[in-house]
Amino acid sequence: MRRLLLFVALAALVVAGAVWIADRPGRISIVWQGWRVDTSVAILLIVTAATALFFALGLRFLGWLVRVPRQWRRWLHERRRRRGYQALTLGMVAVAAGDPDEAARHARRADVLLDEPPLTMLLSAQAAQLNGDEAAARRYFSAMLDRKETEFLGLRGLLMQATRTGDADAALELARRARRLRPETPWVLTTLFELESRAGQWRGAEATLAEAQRRNLLPAPVARHRRATVLLEQSRAAEADGRRHDAADLAARAHDEDRAFAPAAAAYVRLLGATDRVRKGERVAEKAWPLGPHPELAAAYGDLAPSADPVAAAQRVDRLVAGLPDHIESRIAQATAALRAGLWGEARQKLGAAIAERPSARAYALMAEVEEGETADAAATQKWLRLAAEAPAAEAWTCTSCGSVAPVWSAVCPSCGAVDGLRWQAPASVPLLAHAGSG
Repeated sequence: MRRLLLFVALAALVVAGAVWIADRPGRISIVWQGWRVDTSVAILLIVTAATALFFALGLRFLGWLVRVPRQWRRWLHERRRRRGYQALTLGMVAVAAGDPDEAARHARRADVLLDEPPLTMLLSAQAAQLNGDEAAARRYFSAMLDRKETEFLGLRGLLMQATRTGDADAALELARRARRLRPETPWVLTTLFELESRAGQWRGAEATLAEAQRRNLLPAPVARHRRATVLLEQSRAAEADGRRHDAADLAARAHDEDRAFAPAAAAYVRLLGATDRVRKGERVAEKAWPLGPHPELAAAYGDLAPSADPVAAAQRVDRLVAGLPDHIESRIAQATAALRAGLWGEARQKLGAAIAERPSARAYALMAEVEEGETADAAATQKWLRLAAEAPAAEAWTCTSCGSVAPVWSAVCPSCGAVDGLRWQAPASVPLLAHAGSG
């Protein structure tokens, strides 16, 4: 609308000017170099306007001619760039589809068309990995370290390679370098914690875990549990060095971090006994049992008074489980103590309740011991052993990553190296008692 009004106004001015000149006719003479030109004012104005218009159009045409090569080069560059990104996209699709040859072909094409090494190097590295050429992938990832914008990506690629090949030292160094670059990235601190744990560098792992918690990268309960595992491993190392009091202090810290973590509670109770603090050990065990009942805690509690009369020992176990008497671990602990004391009836009653709640090879095996000790009935004993062989496997320290069973808890799975992967649960495989019974 504004343009229309402006056009009307200009047209009105031109018409008004033309009328004004027509009302005031006149003649103009031009003498130059022996030439004389006589014309009217109106004709002179028209010729002047036409000349100005001609020069203006000529200048625009010349400007267009000057710009044509540059615009042509720009168009060619954009066309090349579009084709390069198309090749890059197709290469990424080929990587996702698992086609190494197609991915490599598009990577080479993108490298030729695009002047953007970060993108093309990443695609080339992924294509090389997909093709099984780890050496070429390593070269691409190493080249990425030389550019600030791709250094972090190159570090991650090399770190993954080192992890796959089992080069723990190189992986640890790369993870530390990645932390210096981007400590706020969640996978960096998580990976560094796992690598330090596998290397047994527990103080470093504790510091890394603290940094991850400070950056809110882990839920508080998860962070506390993992700190408990790290402190417990430090306690074990101190005990191995003969520093029992230091070991007890570290076990106490581990227990404070996660009071339901049975290995920490059992270790703390055992170390309290080893440092002549039996009564405190009993109090710790009795408070910890309702939070995390476990055979290791029951064993550590029993070791506080190894010379106790068997009947007195059974009474001590009753005190231990008083806070959680109906739990299956409480019944099995009481049955085990009653078995050692020759209290056959009580042992049968506790084991019968445990079997009724959840049959297990451990409960059936204990029932076989009761039968053999009380009646010496070989047939009845064999019946319980047969049931033990056929029963679901008892709980054990089972890795949630690989499914293997460890004889004792540790922060790192001895089979696959998973960190904090051992859980007290029934393994998925056939229980060892079944194999023993069949032999």
